Amino acid sequence: MEVVQVLHMKNGDGETSYARNSTVQKKTISFAKPIIEKAVLEILGSTIMGIESMGIADLGCSSGPNTFLLVSHIMDVIHAKFSTVTELRVFLNDLFSNDFNSIFMSLPAFYDKLNKQDYNNGRDPEQHVINPLISAVPGSFYGPLFPRKSMHFVHSSFSLHWLSQVPDGLNNKGKIYMSKSSPQCVLDAYSMQFQKGFAVFLRSRAQEIVDGGRMVLSFMGRPSSDPTADQGIFYQYELLAQALMAMVSKGLIKEEKVDSFNLPHYAPCAEELNLVLQKEGSFIKEHLEAFEVDWDIGGADLDHNMPNGTFDDDQTITSNGQQMANSIRAVVESMLESHFGKEIMDDVFQKYAELVSRHLTNSTTTPKYTVWVISLVKKT
Repeated sequence: MEVVQVLHMKNGDGETSYARNSTVQKKTISFAKPIIEKAVLEILGSTIMGIESMGIADLGCSSGPNTFLLVSHIMDVIHAKFSTVTELRVFLNDLFSNDFNSIFMSLPAFYDKLNKQDYNNGRDPEQHVINPLISAVPGSFYGPLFPRKSMHFVHSSFSLHWLSQVPDGLNNKGKIYMSKSSPQCVLDAYSMQFQKGFAVFLRSRAQEIVDGGRMVLSFMGRPSSDPTADQGIFYQYELLAQALMAMVSKGLIKEEKVDSFNLPHYAPCAEELNLVLQKEGSFIKEHLEAFEVDWDIGGADLDHNMPNGTFDDDQTITSNGQQMANSIRAVVESMLESHFGKEIMDDVFQKYAELVSRHLTNSTTTPKYTVWVISLVKKT
Protein backbone atom coordinates (compact mmCIF):
# COMPACT_ATOMS: atom_id res chain seq x y z
CA MET A 1 0.00 0.00 0.00
CA GLU A 2 1.46 3.35 -1.07
CA VAL A 3 0.40 5.56 1.83
CA VAL A 4 0.90 8.82 -0.06
CA GLN A 5 -1.61 7.66 -2.68
CA VAL A 6 -4.41 6.21 -0.53
CA LEU A 7 -4.35 8.09 2.78
CA HIS A 8 -6.81 10.94 3.05
CA MET A 9 -9.63 11.93 5.34
CA LYS A 10 -13.10 11.25 3.92
CA ASN A 11 -14.09 14.09 1.62
CA GLY A 12 -17.32 16.07 1.48
CA ASP A 13 -19.79 16.81 4.26
CA GLY A 14 -21.80 13.60 4.47
CA GLU A 15 -22.68 11.70 7.64
CA THR A 16 -19.36 9.83 7.72
CA SER A 17 -17.20 12.66 6.34
CA TYR A 18 -14.20 14.03 8.20
CA ALA A 19 -15.82 17.48 8.20
CA ARG A 20 -18.61 16.10 10.42
CA ASN A 21 -16.48 13.69 12.46
CA SER A 22 -13.42 15.62 13.64
CA THR A 23 -14.43 16.67 17.15
CA VAL A 24 -11.45 14.96 18.78
CA GLN A 25 -9.16 16.81 16.39
CA LYS A 26 -10.83 20.12 17.26
CA LYS A 27 -10.38 19.37 20.96
CA THR A 28 -6.69 18.73 20.34
CA ILE A 29 -6.30 22.13 18.66
CA SER A 30 -7.94 23.75 21.70
CA PHE A 31 -5.40 22.02 23.98
CA ALA A 32 -2.58 23.33 21.82
CA LYS A 33 -3.95 26.87 21.47
CA PRO A 34 -2.10 28.47 24.43
CA ILE A 35 1.14 26.73 23.38
CA ILE A 36 0.68 28.03 19.82
CA GLU A 37 0.01 31.54 21.10
CA LYS A 38 3.13 31.49 23.27
CA ALA A 39 5.26 30.30 20.35
CA VAL A 40 3.91 33.01 18.03
CA LEU A 41 4.44 35.70 20.67
CA GLU A 42 8.03 34.54 21.07
CA ILE A 43 8.53 34.91 17.32
CA LEU A 44 6.93 38.36 17.23
CA GLY A 45 9.10 39.52 20.11
CA SER A 46 12.35 38.19 18.69
CA THR A 47 14.91 39.73 16.37
CA ILE A 48 13.95 37.41 13.51
CA MET A 49 10.72 39.32 13.00
CA GLY A 50 12.24 42.61 11.89
CA ILE A 51 10.32 42.04 8.67
CA GLU A 52 6.77 42.61 7.53
CA SER A 53 6.03 39.23 5.93
CA MET A 54 5.52 36.17 8.13
CA GLY A 55 5.44 32.63 6.72
CA ILE A 56 3.41 29.93 8.47
CA ALA A 57 2.53 26.40 7.43
CA ASP A 58 -0.10 23.95 8.60
CA LEU A 59 0.97 20.40 7.79
CA GLY A 60 -1.79 17.84 7.46
CA CYS A 61 -4.49 20.50 7.23
CA SER A 62 -7.22 18.16 5.88
CA SER A 63 -10.53 19.96 5.19
CA GLY A 64 -13.61 20.98 7.12
CA PRO A 65 -14.35 23.34 10.02
CA ASN A 66 -10.96 22.83 11.73
CA THR A 67 -8.84 23.88 8.74
CA PHE A 68 -8.76 27.62 9.39
CA LEU A 69 -8.58 27.49 13.21
CA LEU A 70 -4.80 27.89 13.22
CA VAL A 71 -4.91 30.93 10.93
CA SER A 72 -7.57 32.55 13.10
CA HIS A 73 -5.57 31.92 16.28
CA ILE A 74 -2.38 33.39 14.83
CA MET A 75 -4.14 36.44 13.42
CA ASP A 76 -5.67 37.12 16.84
CA VAL A 77 -2.18 37.04 18.37
CA ILE A 78 -0.77 39.36 15.70
CA HIS A 79 -3.62 41.83 16.13
CA ALA A 80 -3.28 41.83 19.91
CA LYS A 81 0.49 42.31 19.68
CA PHE A 82 0.22 45.24 17.23
CA SER A 83 3.26 43.80 15.51
CA THR A 84 4.99 45.05 12.37
CA VAL A 85 3.67 42.08 10.41
CA THR A 86 1.50 43.30 7.55
CA GLU A 87 1.62 40.19 5.39
CA LEU A 88 0.79 36.68 6.50
CA ARG A 89 1.77 33.91 4.06
CA VAL A 90 -0.19 30.77 4.92
CA PHE A 91 0.62 27.40 3.34
CA LEU A 92 -1.86 24.56 3.80
CA ASN A 93 -0.29 21.16 3.26
CA ASP A 94 -1.73 17.68 2.96
CA LEU A 95 -1.39 14.67 0.68
CA PHE A 96 -2.41 14.94 -2.96
CA SER A 97 -5.87 13.37 -2.52
CA ASN A 98 -6.92 15.80 0.21
CA ASP A 99 -10.15 17.73 -0.44
CA PHE A 100 -8.45 21.02 -1.32
CA ASN A 101 -11.46 22.03 -3.42
CA SER A 102 -13.63 22.27 -0.30
CA ILE A 103 -10.99 24.38 1.42
CA PHE A 104 -10.82 26.95 -1.34
CA MET A 105 -14.58 27.01 -1.85
CA SER A 106 -14.87 28.06 1.81
CA LEU A 107 -12.26 30.84 1.55
CA PRO A 108 -14.68 33.66 0.61
CA ALA A 109 -16.74 33.03 3.74
CA PHE A 110 -13.56 32.88 5.83
CA TYR A 111 -12.26 36.18 4.44
CA ASP A 112 -15.66 37.79 4.95
CA LYS A 113 -15.68 36.66 8.57
CA LEU A 114 -12.20 38.11 9.14
CA ASN A 115 -13.15 41.45 7.63
CA LYS A 116 -16.28 41.65 9.77
CA GLN A 117 -14.22 40.91 12.89
CA ASP A 118 -11.79 43.70 12.01
CA TYR A 119 -14.63 46.14 11.43
CA ASN A 120 -16.44 45.21 14.64
CA ASN A 121 -13.23 45.49 16.66
CA GLY A 122 -12.43 48.91 15.23
CA ARG A 123 -9.16 47.78 13.63
CA ASP A 124 -7.49 49.92 11.03
CA PRO A 125 -7.15 47.79 7.86
CA GLU A 126 -4.08 49.81 6.89
CA GLN A 127 -2.21 48.64 9.99
CA HIS A 128 -3.37 45.06 10.44
CA VAL A 129 -3.41 41.81 8.53
CA ILE A 130 -6.87 41.42 6.97
CA ASN A 131 -6.71 38.73 4.32
CA PRO A 132 -3.87 36.23 4.76
CA LEU A 133 -2.34 34.97 1.52
CA ILE A 134 -3.42 31.33 1.55
CA SER A 135 -1.91 28.71 -0.74
CA ALA A 136 -2.05 24.92 -1.00
CA VAL A 137 1.12 22.83 -0.99
CA PRO A 138 0.19 19.20 -1.70
CA GLY A 139 2.71 16.50 -0.85
CA SER A 140 4.15 14.41 1.96
CA PHE A 141 5.71 16.25 4.89
CA TYR A 142 8.24 13.42 5.07
CA GLY A 143 10.43 15.43 2.74
CA PRO A 144 10.95 19.01 1.46
CA LEU A 145 7.91 21.22 0.90
CA PHE A 146 9.00 24.87 1.04
CA PRO A 147 11.93 27.10 0.00
CA ARG A 148 14.87 27.25 2.37
CA LYS A 149 14.43 29.55 5.39
CA SER A 150 10.99 30.71 4.26
CA MET A 151 8.92 29.69 7.32
CA HIS A 152 8.69 31.38 10.70
CA PHE A 153 6.11 29.08 12.27
CA VAL A 154 5.10 25.51 11.39
CA HIS A 155 2.13 23.70 12.88
CA SER A 156 0.82 20.17 12.56
CA SER A 157 -2.14 18.71 14.39
CA PHE A 158 -3.24 15.06 14.45
CA SER A 159 -1.02 14.09 11.54
CA LEU A 160 2.43 12.92 12.62
CA HIS A 161 1.12 9.63 13.99
CA TRP A 162 0.61 8.66 10.33
CA LEU A 163 3.73 6.97 9.04
CA SER A 164 5.26 7.57 5.62
CA GLN A 165 4.86 3.84 4.91
CA VAL A 166 3.81 0.58 6.48
CA PRO A 167 6.87 -1.02 8.11
CA ASP A 168 8.50 -3.64 5.90
CA GLY A 169 8.24 -7.37 6.50
CA LEU A 170 5.36 -7.47 9.01
CA ASN A 171 3.98 -10.88 9.96
CA ASN A 172 0.90 -9.84 11.91
CA LYS A 173 -1.67 -12.55 11.21
CA GLY A 174 -5.30 -11.59 11.84
CA LYS A 175 -4.35 -8.07 12.93
CA ILE A 176 -4.21 -4.69 11.22
CA TYR A 177 -2.07 -2.95 13.85
CA MET A 178 0.04 -3.77 16.87
CA SER A 179 -1.66 -5.98 19.45
CA LYS A 180 -0.81 -7.94 22.56
CA SER A 181 -0.49 -11.04 20.40
CA SER A 182 1.81 -9.38 17.85
CA PRO A 183 5.40 -10.67 17.88
CA GLN A 184 8.06 -8.32 19.24
CA CYS A 185 9.50 -7.85 15.76
CA VAL A 186 6.23 -6.17 14.69
CA LEU A 187 6.39 -3.75 17.63
CA ASP A 188 10.03 -2.98 16.89
CA ALA A 189 9.33 -2.45 13.19
CA TYR A 190 6.63 0.12 13.94
CA SER A 191 8.86 1.97 16.40
CA MET A 192 11.79 2.09 13.99
CA GLN A 193 9.59 3.29 11.13
CA PHE A 194 8.29 6.14 13.28
CA GLN A 195 11.76 7.14 14.43
CA LYS A 196 13.07 7.10 10.86
CA GLY A 197 10.16 9.15 9.55
CA PHE A 198 10.18 11.68 12.39
CA ALA A 199 13.88 12.29 11.84
CA VAL A 200 13.24 12.95 8.14
CA PHE A 201 10.40 15.30 9.08
CA LEU A 202 12.66 17.28 11.43
CA ARG A 203 15.52 17.48 8.91
CA SER A 204 13.16 18.73 6.22
CA ARG A 205 11.66 21.43 8.43
CA ALA A 206 15.11 22.48 9.67
CA GLN A 207 15.95 23.50 6.10
CA GLU A 208 12.75 25.49 5.70
CA ILE A 209 12.43 27.30 9.04
CA VAL A 210 14.45 30.41 9.83
CA ASP A 211 16.86 30.25 12.76
CA GLY A 212 14.84 30.89 15.89
CA GLY A 213 11.60 29.91 14.16
CA ARG A 214 9.14 27.62 15.92
CA MET A 215 7.06 24.50 15.50
CA VAL A 216 4.09 23.25 17.52
CA LEU A 217 3.16 19.64 16.80
CA SER A 218 0.20 17.68 18.17
CA PHE A 219 -0.27 13.97 17.56
CA MET A 220 -1.38 10.77 19.19
CA GLY A 221 1.01 9.21 21.64
CA ARG A 222 1.10 6.92 24.62
CA PRO A 223 2.14 7.37 28.27
CA SER A 224 3.90 3.99 28.57
CA SER A 225 7.00 2.67 26.85
CA ASP A 226 5.02 -0.55 26.24
CA PRO A 227 2.92 0.01 23.08
CA THR A 228 0.55 -2.83 23.96
CA ALA A 229 -0.36 -1.14 27.25
CA ASP A 230 -2.07 1.70 25.37
CA GLN A 231 -5.86 1.42 25.49
CA GLY A 232 -6.54 4.41 23.24
CA ILE A 233 -6.18 4.07 19.49
CA PHE A 234 -4.44 0.73 20.09
CA TYR A 235 -7.66 -0.97 21.20
CA GLN A 236 -9.84 0.85 18.69
CA TYR A 237 -7.84 -0.73 15.89
CA GLU A 238 -8.07 -4.09 17.66
CA LEU A 239 -11.85 -3.79 17.45
CA LEU A 240 -11.59 -2.78 13.79
CA ALA A 241 -9.55 -5.94 13.12
CA GLN A 242 -12.31 -7.95 14.81
CA ALA A 243 -14.88 -6.31 12.53
CA LEU A 244 -12.83 -7.31 9.48
CA MET A 245 -12.45 -10.87 10.75
CA ALA A 246 -16.25 -10.97 11.13
CA MET A 247 -16.41 -10.25 7.39
CA VAL A 248 -14.05 -13.20 6.87
CA SER A 249 -16.40 -15.49 8.82
CA LYS A 250 -19.25 -14.37 6.55
CA GLY A 251 -17.21 -15.15 3.48
CA LEU A 252 -17.20 -11.52 2.32
CA ILE A 253 -13.41 -11.25 2.28
CA LYS A 254 -10.53 -13.71 2.46
CA GLU A 255 -8.50 -14.04 5.65
CA GLU A 256 -5.31 -13.52 3.65
CA LYS A 257 -6.57 -10.03 2.83
CA VAL A 258 -6.68 -9.16 6.54
CA ASP A 259 -3.28 -10.73 7.12
CA SER A 260 -1.74 -8.57 4.40
CA PHE A 261 -3.19 -5.25 5.63
CA ASN A 262 -1.46 -3.13 8.29
CA LEU A 263 -2.20 0.46 9.21
CA PRO A 264 0.62 3.03 8.80
CA HIS A 265 0.05 4.47 12.26
CA TYR A 266 2.20 4.81 15.36
CA ALA A 267 1.63 6.55 18.70
CA PRO A 268 5.09 7.18 20.24
CA CYS A 269 6.09 7.49 23.88
CA ALA A 270 8.10 10.40 25.30
CA GLU A 271 11.35 8.42 25.28
CA GLU A 272 11.09 7.83 21.53
CA LEU A 273 10.39 11.50 20.84
CA ASN A 274 13.32 12.65 22.96
CA LEU A 275 15.64 10.10 21.35
CA VAL A 276 14.87 11.31 17.80
CA LEU A 277 15.07 14.99 18.78
CA GLN A 278 18.47 14.45 20.40
CA LYS A 279 19.87 12.45 17.48
CA GLU A 280 18.59 14.76 14.74
CA GLY A 281 19.74 17.84 16.64
CA SER A 282 18.17 20.73 14.70
CA PHE A 283 15.59 21.77 17.31
CA ILE A 284 15.42 22.61 20.99
CA LYS A 285 12.48 21.10 22.84
CA GLU A 286 10.77 23.94 24.69
CA HIS A 287 7.62 22.20 25.86
CA LEU A 288 6.19 18.67 25.85
CA GLU A 289 2.84 17.89 27.42
CA ALA A 290 0.39 14.99 27.28
CA PHE A 291 -3.37 15.49 27.20
CA GLU A 292 -6.17 12.95 27.40
CA VAL A 293 -9.27 13.01 25.20
CA ASP A 294 -12.31 10.78 25.63
CA TRP A 295 -12.99 8.27 22.86
CA ASP A 296 -16.63 9.27 22.58
CA ILE A 297 -16.23 13.04 22.80
CA GLY A 298 -17.88 13.32 19.40
CA GLY A 299 -21.08 11.83 20.76
CA ALA A 300 -21.13 13.79 23.99
CA ASP A 301 -23.49 16.44 22.65
CA LEU A 302 -26.02 14.03 21.17
CA ASP A 303 -29.54 14.35 22.56
CA HIS A 304 -30.58 11.04 24.08
CA ASN A 305 -33.48 12.21 26.25
CA MET A 306 -36.43 9.83 26.19
CA PRO A 307 -40.03 11.12 25.75
CA ASN A 308 -40.74 10.73 29.48
CA GLY A 309 -37.69 12.83 30.36
CA THR A 310 -35.50 9.93 31.48
CA PHE A 311 -32.02 9.24 30.16
CA ASP A 312 -31.46 5.94 28.36
CA ASP A 313 -27.87 4.82 29.03
CA ASP A 314 -28.08 1.91 26.57
CA GLN A 315 -29.21 4.26 23.79
CA THR A 316 -26.42 6.69 24.69
CA ILE A 317 -23.79 3.94 24.48
CA THR A 318 -25.17 2.66 21.18
CA SER A 319 -25.22 6.15 19.69
CA ASN A 320 -21.71 6.85 20.95
CA GLY A 321 -20.58 3.56 19.43
CA GLN A 322 -21.98 4.67 16.07
CA GLN A 323 -20.38 8.08 16.47
CA MET A 324 -17.03 6.42 17.16
CA ALA A 325 -17.45 4.22 14.10
CA ASN A 326 -18.14 7.31 11.98
CA SER A 327 -15.07 9.06 13.40
CA ILE A 328 -12.74 6.17 12.62
CA ARG A 329 -14.39 5.59 9.24
CA ALA A 330 -13.75 9.22 8.27
CA VAL A 331 -10.04 8.64 8.90
CA VAL A 332 -9.25 5.12 7.66
CA GLU A 333 -11.88 4.28 5.04
CA SER A 334 -9.70 5.42 2.13
CA MET A 335 -7.06 2.82 3.05
CA LEU A 336 -9.54 0.04 3.81
CA GLU A 337 -11.44 0.68 0.59
CA SER A 338 -8.24 0.56 -1.45
CA HIS A 339 -7.35 -2.86 0.00
CA PHE A 340 -10.70 -4.58 0.62
CA GLY A 341 -13.03 -2.87 -1.86
CA LYS A 342 -15.79 -0.32 -1.44
CA GLU A 343 -18.71 -2.76 -1.39
CA ILE A 344 -18.10 -4.09 2.16
CA MET A 345 -17.42 -0.77 3.91
CA ASP A 346 -20.96 -0.33 5.27
CA ASP A 347 -20.94 -3.88 6.68
CA VAL A 348 -17.51 -3.44 8.25
CA PHE A 349 -18.40 -0.24 10.05
CA GLN A 350 -21.83 -1.46 11.11
CA LYS A 351 -20.09 -4.38 12.83
CA TYR A 352 -17.43 -2.04 14.18
CA ALA A 353 -20.10 0.21 15.74
CA GLU A 354 -21.57 -2.85 17.48
CA LEU A 355 -18.17 -3.85 18.86
CA VAL A 356 -17.40 -0.35 20.12
CA SER A 357 -20.83 -0.10 21.79
CA ARG A 358 -20.22 -3.44 23.51
CA HIS A 359 -16.77 -2.28 24.65
CA LEU A 360 -18.20 0.96 26.06
CA THR A 361 -20.90 -1.04 27.88
CA ASN A 362 -18.38 -3.39 29.50
CA SER A 363 -15.71 -0.80 30.27
CA THR A 364 -15.47 0.38 33.88
CA THR A 365 -13.64 3.57 32.85
CA THR A 366 -14.01 5.99 29.97
CA PRO A 367 -11.56 4.98 27.21
CA LYS A 368 -9.21 7.81 26.29
CA TYR A 369 -6.65 8.85 23.71
CA THR A 370 -3.29 10.28 24.74
CA VAL A 371 -2.21 13.32 22.70
CA TRP A 372 1.27 14.87 22.73
CA VAL A 373 1.70 18.60 22.19
CA ILE A 374 5.32 19.57 21.63
CA SER A 375 6.83 23.02 21.03
CA LEU A 376 10.21 23.22 19.27
CA VAL A 377 12.63 26.05 18.49
CA LYS A 378 14.96 25.95 15.47
CA LYS A 379 18.55 26.18 16.66
CA THR A 380 20.55 29.20 15.53
